[in-house]
Amino acid sequence: MRILMLAQFYPPTIGGEERHVHDLSIELVARGHDVAVATLWHEGMPEFECDQGVRIHRIRGSMQRLSALFSEKGRQHSPPFPDPEALWALRRVIMCERPDIVHAHNWIVHSFTPLKAWSKARLVVTLHDTSLICAQKRFMCHGALCDGPGFLKCLGCAADHYGAAKGVPTTLANWIWGKIERQTVDMFLPVSQAMVEATQLAKHGAPYRVIPNFVPNDVGGSLSDADPLLAELPEDNYLLFVGDLTRDKGVEVLLQAYAEMGSQIPLVLIGRPVFDFSANLPPNVLILPNWPHNAVMSAWSRCFIALVPSTCLESFGIVALEAMTMGRPVVASRIGGLSDIVVDDETGFIRHGENAWVPWQSRELLNSRPRRWCHVSSKSIKRYCNRDVHTFTRASIRMGPNKSRKGRKTLAIITTRSKLYFDISILFDTMVRTEILVCIEQNLCNMLTIRRSYHALLPIL
Repeated sequence: MRILMLAQFYPPTIGGEERHVHDLSIELVARGHDVAVATLWHEGMPEFECDQGVRIHRIRGSMQRLSALFSEKGRQHSPPFPDPEALWALRRVIMCERPDIVHAHNWIVHSFTPLKAWSKARLVVTLHDTSLICAQKRFMCHGALCDGPGFLKCLGCAADHYGAAKGVPTTLANWIWGKIERQTVDMFLPVSQAMVEATQLAKHGAPYRVIPNFVPNDVGGSLSDADPLLAELPEDNYLLFVGDLTRDKGVEVLLQAYAEMGSQIPLVLIGRPVFDFSANLPPNVLILPNWPHNAVMSAWSRCFIALVPSTCLESFGIVALEAMTMGRPVVASRIGGLSDIVVDDETGFIRHGENAWVPWQSRELLNSRPRRWCHVSSKSIKRYCNRDVHTFTRASIRMGPNKSRKGRKTLAIITTRSKLYFDISILFDTMVRTEILVCIEQNLCNMLTIRRSYHALLPIL
C-alpha cells in the first residue's frame, strides 16, 4: 500500500508528534508498505532525502516567508487554512508518489483537502491535539481548561493568546476549515478518549477510531553508556521531567513544589527551553536542553521517578509511556490521556485536584518505602513489556456517543511476536464494505508494537 504522511515537522525537529510520525513511517516500511513523508522545509534541511526506506519531501509554504508571525525560527507551523505554495508543492508530491492513503497529523491537512477529490486517495487524520476546534491547540481558556468551544469566546481567547492581529484571523480560519475537515476526512484517529470528547467528534457525527500512540519494540535496544551527554546527569538517583519547558507542561508548578519541599534528590529537566525559568531555579535543579531521543531514553533508565505534571489537556503523554518502557514509576497529573496510561498505585501515581503537586503530598511520595516504588516499577515492566499476552483491562465498545463507562467490556487477546493479526487495509475495507461493530481498546498503549497504530482495529463480524 502506498502511504503519504503529512506532518508540519519531522526529525531532526524534536517532539512527541514528530517522533510518532518517524517511528510509524519506518515501521510501515519494514512491514512492506511504500511510505513517503511531506513536511515543511526548514533552514539547513535538504529538500529530499531517504531515511530507512522512507522518502522525505520537504516543501515550502507561503506563510514561512512571513517569519515575523512565528515566535520560533525553527518551528514555523502550518496555518489553519490552505497555504498556496504548500498546496502546489503537495500536488507535485502526490503526482510523484500516487498514494492510496494520505495520513495527516496536524494543520498541514488543510493544504491537502482541496486536492483530495483529485488525488483519489483516502484521508486519515491523527488527532494529537485539539487543533480541530481550538486555535491555540491547547484547549485552555484564560489559563484554565476550556469547557467547550464558542465562537465569541474563542475569538477573545485567541486574541489574548496570539494578539488580536493574529488571533482573530486564526480563529476564523480554524472554524471554517475545521468544518471542511470534518466533512472531508474519511477517518479520524484520536490518540485518546480525552481527544474524542474535547474535539466533539461524536457530536458532529465524524467517523473516528481511538488509536493511541506507541513505543517501538527496539526503543531501549540501542542505548549506550558511552554517550557523553550522560555525564551531565547526577550520579545518584534523581527525579526526571522530559518535555517542553512551559507552564502548560507544569514546569512552573513543579519548580515551586520542589523548592518548598526542600528535597535533596536532584531534579533534572530535559527539553526545549520555551520559557526562561533559570531566574527562579531552586538548588539541585538541572536543565538540559534539546537532548537526542536515545540520550533521553538512557536518562529515563537511570532516574528514580518520572514526573509528568501537566496542567493543560494532555492528548496522550508519550513521555509517561517511554518512562514505563524503561521500568520507571511515573507520577502524573490526572488530566487528558495521562489517566489512561498511568494506573494509580500500580504503574505510577496519579495526582489530581488543584493542590495535586503541593509539597507535603510530593514529600509523602518521595518518602514512601522503597519496597512500594519497587512494586510500582515491577508493575510498569510487566504491563508494558509482556508482548505475548495482552489483557485489555478497559476495552471500550462505544455504542454511539454515550460517554458512560458501563458499556465497556474486558477483552483478552493472545498473540505471538511474529504474528501480525491486524493489517492496515482493515481500516479501509471496513469503510468500504459496511458499517460494523468495531472493538477498540482504549488502553492500547499497553502494547509496545506498531499494532497500536494502524493495526488496532478489531472487526467483530
